[in-house]
Amino acid sequence: MLDIKQIRENPQLVQERLDSRSGKYDIEPILQLDRQQRELEGTRSQLQARSNEIGKIVGQKIKSGINPQDPEIQALRDEGNSVKATLSELEPQEKDLKAKIAQLVLALPNLPSDSTPLGKNEEDNVEVRRWGDEYIPQNPNILPHWEIGEKLGILNVERAVKVAQSRFVTLIGAGAALERALIQFMLSLHTQAGYVEVSPPLLVNTESLTATGQLPKFAEESFKCADDDLWLIPTAEVPVTNLYRGEILAAENLPIYHCAFTPCFRREAGSYGRDMRGLIRLHQFNKVEMVKFVEPSTSFDELEKLVGNAEAILQALKLPYRVVNLSTGDLGFASTKTYDLEVWLPSSGKYREISSCSNTIDFQARRADIRFKEAGKKGTQFVHTLNGSGLAVGRTMAAILENYQQPDGTVRIPEALQPYLGREVL
Repeated sequence: MLDIKQIRENPQLVQERLDSRSGKYDIEPILQLDRQQRELEGTRSQLQARSNEIGKIVGQKIKSGINPQDPEIQALRDEGNSVKATLSELEPQEKDLKAKIAQLVLALPNLPSDSTPLGKNEEDNVEVRRWGDEYIPQNPNILPHWEIGEKLGILNVERAVKVAQSRFVTLIGAGAALERALIQFMLSLHTQAGYVEVSPPLLVNTESLTATGQLPKFAEESFKCADDDLWLIPTAEVPVTNLYRGEILAAENLPIYHCAFTPCFRREAGSYGRDMRGLIRLHQFNKVEMVKFVEPSTSFDELEKLVGNAEAILQALKLPYRVVNLSTGDLGFASTKTYDLEVWLPSSGKYREISSCSNTIDFQARRADIRFKEAGKKGTQFVHTLNGSGLAVGRTMAAILENYQQPDGTVRIPEALQPYLGREVL
């Protein structure tokens, strides 16, 4: 959530930053309602002060010996009653204005950082670096991961569709074991890097999705339980961030690093026709997520470290990838700056997203009311939150099935993963 004070004091800057994003955002309705609310607040404050003054005067006069039924006192009481009646009318009006402002502000995305490149869409993303070109396979006959998976008998789509619908898969035998090994491998590396593993709920309430920015804007992309105020999580970022919702953390306990493995559920509304086959874009997929709660002055440094933690997984698996700084037109709703890690998929001859690492600064913390307090100092501050995939498990499996595919139709297991799987070849 953006700070209403920032919108009020720097409207031109805020509007320019919003205009650099995809979509149309207009802060003028917010400014108009804010002016109305502040005028109403000023009037209410004056009336409240007058009400308090009348009560004080009446008390002093009665204490001095004037008859409570004296016309002067009665006139003051009549005025006081009139003021209270007006206040009772103004208070709900002000409350209504504040609610309208809050709803409009909730619909605004985060402002891009100064280091986020300007652009209209993903075509304007800026490549930062590449790694692992020497590991790009030279075999020209590499099958797409879903084909080699079906040939090996470790991936079945038809039976998953029968059980559920399209955009679901079933992993069988060594396929299921490979996914489990990847999850264990990723969690092991992240916990060694200082992340504390958590296993959060897979169902969250509306307040949780609102806090991290999925609601109200992206309701159609989420699965909701019809009879409950519960939603299936689109990413572990939601429950893990909300573990601290409404809390004031001690500054000495920051930074807080968490990692979590969870299934994730997304409707992928509007994306049909893209990546219909395989493990790239599913309604249900597994992911290991990293979440950070840090002091504001450190958050951009923490973003670089977060990206490094995600890169460490790809490097350990020797999977070629590149790091891309997303442009303002491709930035996620809650993010001020995002790096995507894109892994090389030989069958398509292109890099595909496997991790997205974002700094949301205080955007989510304002929505979730997560603050911190420094010992010996007055007041509190909002923490900065960051999140990143470390990694999307299905996409990692897809990359292994393609990059480690052998001419004889087998797939080598990355050396770093062999102890977790107990085999060298699929």
